[in-house]
Amino acid sequence: MANTDVLPFHVCLAGPTASGKTAAALAIAREHPCEIISVDSALVYRGMDIGTAKPDAAELAQVAHHLINIRDPLQSYSAAEFVRDAHRLICDIAARGKLPLLVGGTMLYFKALFDGLDDMPAANPQIRAELERDAAALGWPALHARLQQIDPVTAARLAPLDSQRIQRALEVFQISGLPISHFHSAKNATKNIALNVCSTRARVLISLEPENRRWLHERIAHRFDAMLAQGFLDEVRVLRARGDLHPDLPSMRCVGYRQAWQALDEELATAGQGTHPVPAMRELGVIATRQLAKRQMTWLRSMPERHVVVADRPDALECVLRLTEQSLKS
Repeated sequence: MANTDVLPFHVCLAGPTASGKTAAALAIAREHPCEIISVDSALVYRGMDIGTAKPDAAELAQVAHHLINIRDPLQSYSAAEFVRDAHRLICDIAARGKLPLLVGGTMLYFKALFDGLDDMPAANPQIRAELERDAAALGWPALHARLQQIDPVTAARLAPLDSQRIQRALEVFQISGLPISHFHSAKNATKNIALNVCSTRARVLISLEPENRRWLHERIAHRFDAMLAQGFLDEVRVLRARGDLHPDLPSMRCVGYRQAWQALDEELATAGQGTHPVPAMRELGVIATRQLAKRQMTWLRSMPERHVVVADRPDALECVLRLTEQSLKS
């Protein structure tokens, strides 16, 4: 699917998890009439509020938000669906005389919006089931090593436990005989040059990136502890109690939810034995979130058109507002 539309001007606010994107977006909304389009693959799910750090009711009331709570956790939501929805929303918001403000940390969505998506094979349930069986027997690091042999470019950007993306990359190769990186890169060069000129003029990408990694790690740990205090495990218990969800769904693979689901499995398995899996889950959840932030930073560094704001400096919000103001005047 090629991104051939020339969109109205829009501001994109990206950054790793816990870098202050929500606060910055609300600051922009106080200064300019805008509507926020969420660029977050976890916020689309209903009933997943605490573990996704979803904006609360007061924050949602300050400015119109889109692409939040649009899917049941049993459903999937793809990058192609995001591009379709984002195109429609950008045009609708601009037609209302407001600024489309895209905010989030799902870098695949941003990249798909900026560069377009090539057609790839549809999901194949049989191949996916075979890969799940292989992973259960061998472990996802072994499947990551398999991917390294057939598509080193994709393997280099995926963590050995990134099961969802490893599975999809192997699936695409088994169906098509081509690495998934082929579909990401095989675009018409001339068309892309023209498209990128149009699209970069129609947007500004502001990226909140911390200078001090420890600053971000401390914020991640603090936020995870706050989630636990707010009842994150109870939220996952409610989801499990539905009976139709399982840990292999994209929704339950979200960072934090996967670790919480595993901890509750262990809690049931060791009931009455005096063990407490929650402290271990907290540590695993924090580590997984740090790894997510690292991957997000890697994606961002591949986007040379971005305007970097140092997230851990005291004047970060002022810098975001200044860049937004400048982009609206240019």
